[in-house]
Amino acid sequence: QVQLVESGGGLVQPGGSLRLSCEASGCISIIYGMYWYRQAPGKQRELVAVILSGGSTNYADSVKGRFTISRDNAKNTVYLQMDGLKPEDTAVYYCNADVSSRFGVRAVNYWGQGTQVTVSS
Repeated sequence: QVQLVESGGGLVQPGGSLRLSCEASGCISIIYGMYWYRQAPGKQRELVAVILSGGSTNYADSVKGRFTISRDNAKNTVYLQMDGLKPEDTAVYYCNADVSSRFGVRAVNYWGQGTQVTVSS
């Protein structure tokens, strides 16, 4: 079993910054893709950013140029640096990852519990 634990959410003023972290623990051999999703009240969960095991990244159009995803494979951790935050970035942010527990075993997708980000003056 694998656990994903997010941290770093909170209340920030428009234009401010936050850095989210998500650490994976448990029975881990390889972590493939690592993702950040968000869900605002009354809206569907949406993909914000992805980083693959080789380091390639992709972002939702709404956050390009403001958010940066990175990972530390030695720490099994993914980060989301959020700059230039806007009120419309307010949401619960979820970490997601494809994890293989042993070499040659198909990866399983896991979710974190979510962390609240509120952008308001």
